[in-house]
Amino acid sequence: MARSVSVITPSFNQGYFIEQTVQSVLSQDIPGLEYVVFDGGSSDATTDILKRYESRLCWVSEKDRGQAHAVNKGLQLTSGEVIGWLNSDDVYYSDALQTVCLFFESHADVDVVYGDAYHIDEQGRIIEPYYTEPWDFERLKEVCYLCQPAVFFRRRVVDRFGMLDERLDYCLDYEYWLRLAMGGAQFAYLPRVLAGSRLYAGTKTLGARVKVHREINDMMRERLGRVPDRWLFNYGHAVVDTAGFSRVNRLRFALAVSAVSLYASLKWNRRPSWNMLQTTARWMGAGLWFPSKGSSRHENRV
Repeated sequence: MARSVSVITPSFNQGYFIEQTVQSVLSQDIPGLEYVVFDGGSSDATTDILKRYESRLCWVSEKDRGQAHAVNKGLQLTSGEVIGWLNSDDVYYSDALQTVCLFFESHADVDVVYGDAYHIDEQGRIIEPYYTEPWDFERLKEVCYLCQPAVFFRRRVVDRFGMLDERLDYCLDYEYWLRLAMGGAQFAYLPRVLAGSRLYAGTKTLGARVKVHREINDMMRERLGRVPDRWLFNYGHAVVDTAGFSRVNRLRFALAVSAVSLYASLKWNRRPSWNMLQTTARWMGAGLWFPSKGSSRHENRV
């Protein structure tokens, strides 16, 4: 088994969930586990809960510059060969860390491993499987199918590619996976449920869909040089949904999504692709909207 594991939990005012998160990590019973929580100065019960576990973890509560900054502090101050990043409302399932360590031990060439996960509700009950796919870099550009709490990477990844981009609020994980893949990091898919990703009204992405997709599009243009059509269409749907357009009138909805998506292609790519022109023409002609399976993990949460 890998000689050491570090788990980093960024936290801010998640007192309702954080004890479940902490217990899910400590119950892994991994020898040499290094668990750190970087809290952004919570005003709820978070620090009282952390004090109860401070003999088994390290924690700091102080103002920070956001989630990416908190994770980066953990990357800098930990030393484990295998790194997990678990937000303060998510959980690991039984034997997740042991499973990951054994996989890394038998796959020396793999830099990043990701598994399956569930969306869970506020009580920890399973809502649905989290959408994941086997590894395909080209596909990753269109769909973020990696569930962040079910992703683990080696320390050498940080040494080679650096830390999270602290300019990002919503797609910091997605940008990191793309950056690693573009740099040649080796990813592997492990078809085993490793984590639960909390899905509820207060999650960051559900509360700010348009901002999420705007940030993704900005990041894509910077990282890839252009924004894939799929993300432009996702942005169009987010804008139209947020504006309150009803899907009952399918033609009106299709026209609105088409118009916003074409605007987005001009804003981010300077001109629409031939595929976008064909697709929007078909939508506007038929008045239909075809939802795309697994369009975005960021439609759900970060």
